[in-house]
Amino acid sequence: MPVDKTIWPGSTQLAPVPAVLVGTGDGRRLPWNLMTAAWAGTLCSEPPMVGIGVRPSRFTYSLLETLQAFTVNLPTADQAETVDYCGVASGRDTDKFAARKLTPRAASQVTAPIVEECPLALECRVRQKLELGSHVLYIGEVVAVQVTSSLIDEKGRLDLQKANLLAYAHGHYYSLGQELGHFGFSVRKSRA
Repeated sequence: MPVDKTIWPGSTQLAPVPAVLVGTGDGRRLPWNLMTAAWAGTLCSEPPMVGIGVRPSRFTYSLLETLQAFTVNLPTADQAETVDYCGVASGRDTDKFAARKLTPRAASQVTAPIVEECPLALECRVRQKLELGSHVLYIGEVVAVQVTSSLIDEKGRLDLQKANLLAYAHGHYYSLGQELGHFGFSVRKSRA
């Protein structure tokens, strides 16, 4: 039996998406800054690339244009209030690290800061930008990843379920729920 569907005009209905903190600046001539982004995602695996959508009116845009580097910091569900704050306060007149008692730490490969309190940080160099309309898509090559050691299991694998990561869907923040399977589990043969 067909399911009844309502047709809406094209819009940003893809959800959930990660809610991330984008770090920019160099901490010397340009201040370290954070911007919340929900328009972020993996774009390529070889080489590893991520994309972030940034409005040209944002302070982060001018820092990206100058330094061509950023970090993508994955916050926990416990940091939802901080993530929201970093999305509404402007770095033009607010030190968001100080305001939210976050620790900026120099990245290992790029000028942008990581957020020490976030369990995972991707260090990125801008490789391309696309002007799309309301947002500019910055495509960054991931040149290093910093992982909180407690998220690495005894076999050296990343266990993100321990991180209790934050997600965003249509104006609301959510914690990620329980694992339902892993890539390929639907076709994996049972071991009888």
